[in-house]
Amino acid sequence: MAGSEIQKLKQEFLEYLEIERGRSVKTVENYDRYLTRLFIFGKVTKISDIDDDLVRRFRLTINRENLKKNTQNYHLIALRTFLKFLAKKGIKSLAPERIELAKVGARELDLITEAELKRLLDGPKTNTLSGLRDKALLELLFSTGLRVSELCSLDRDSIDLSRGEFTIRGKGEKVRLVFLSPEAASYLKSYEGKRKDLDEALFINPDGGRLSPRSIERLVKKYATQAGIGRRVTPHTLRHSFATDLLQNGADIRSVQVMLGHANITTTQVYTHVTDRQLREIHKNFHNKKK
Repeated sequence: MAGSEIQKLKQEFLEYLEIERGRSVKTVENYDRYLTRLFIFGKVTKISDIDDDLVRRFRLTINRENLKKNTQNYHLIALRTFLKFLAKKGIKSLAPERIELAKVGARELDLITEAELKRLLDGPKTNTLSGLRDKALLELLFSTGLRVSELCSLDRDSIDLSRGEFTIRGKGEKVRLVFLSPEAASYLKSYEGKRKDLDEALFINPDGGRLSPRSIERLVKKYATQAGIGRRVTPHTLRHSFATDLLQNGADIRSVQVMLGHANITTTQVYTHVTDRQLREIHKNFHNKKK
């Protein structure tokens, strides 16, 4: 198979990801980058060039570049998904199951304490439109557990404040229901009421453009610094706080999985460690109580 043909197959694969699998444009771009890197590394001109030896040499190379294990796995997942696509088309290639992922350590969460969370949420001064916007944004993040990309996608007509809930299209084009706290609904209503512009975006910058993920990251960092929080705080930190708050107050993990929009419950299980702090009291109260 000529080099142009393998490039054609790669392009068909990327279009398949976007159309049939509903992957975001960003995800498709990442898969393209990972596969292109492998093809250049292995001088791949035909499918049969992708073999166990190439995969082994490629893994050694990216590992010796000190890439994070998760980043190494992104390359491997892209290759494995491409091989599955070839198998689906009936094209003989390396078996996808031969691509093993690197083992990664337990994920660490960038958690903050309840007191730090309160200081963070109380940071914006709501006597200005920008401060009111920031307060509504922070309360919305903590109330819903939205990803920053999901937050940025919201339009003014996305949310029905009277119902206190709305749907969001998240990763993999999956739609889920999220709920507003009374605080988030109240500040969103105030922010909406004071806006004079006609921009459709829910959160905008002073120039009228939609807030970007990077600008929201800077916003959260600013209020975290003002709150005296010494460690790194991101929009995702509020998503973590949302999940741990639910679990600490008795929510079951399946419900938290649905509210976070996780496709697999194993992703949600990273949060269950927060309930471990309750185990000491349980052990103390119930262990060896025989009279």
